[in-house]
Amino acid sequence: MKAGVVVFPGSNREVDAVHALTLITGKTPRLVWHGETEPLDLDLIVLPGGFAYGDYLRTGAIAAQSPVMTEVRRAAERGVHVLGMCNGFQVLVESGLLPGVLLRNASLKFVCRDVLLRVETSNSPYTRAYDAGDVIRVPVAHGEGNYFADPETLKRLEAEDRIPVRYCAEDGSLTEGSNPNGSLNNIAGVLSENRRVFGLMPHPENAVEPMIGGTDGCALFQSLAQVLA
Repeated sequence: MKAGVVVFPGSNREVDAVHALTLITGKTPRLVWHGETEPLDLDLIVLPGGFAYGDYLRTGAIAAQSPVMTEVRRAAERGVHVLGMCNGFQVLVESGLLPGVLLRNASLKFVCRDVLLRVETSNSPYTRAYDAGDVIRVPVAHGEGNYFADPETLKRLEAEDRIPVRYCAEDGSLTEGSNPNGSLNNIAGVLSENRRVFGLMPHPENAVEPMIGGTDGCALFQSLAQVLA
């Protein structure tokens, strides 16, 4: 599997993404600078967390116009897998690779803590190593993670099984109290139509080592390793 992690000015989780991929797959991805304009000969492109371009205008808006995103879009059109985590998710929606928008948290406060997620489907390249119904613990760290989409888009996402993870309570129930940012239908991440582009607000790359709180994020990277072996 050939993977690359895009680095924007203000990215701060690229090393975490590299570590998670190297730990799980045994192969070290290369860092891709935001100014690169050459075709990306990769099987997986990761957009990491952070504050790309300082999150000016809207989160992810400037990064979506950076030179490398032209090649990321072209790669996605060819069927390359693209994973965006936190700020990477914001960049994916701003670039049109995923539907919807990420708004300010309903609390208007930055949220940084562990959350619980219910895995809704194993029918994706990112969740096949989980079972539907699994409840996993991963951290979040964001101020603009409130997922919103118009009713027609939301209906389509639900009908096409394109919501792999939702914020939940310990028993797996979808409650208002378990939703850290006010996202519609407790949505924590969404898939593209071809299921190869995935964006999520939580940080599975920070849940791969017992010493830092748990390993519930490992199966996401194991899923990719299986698909892209």
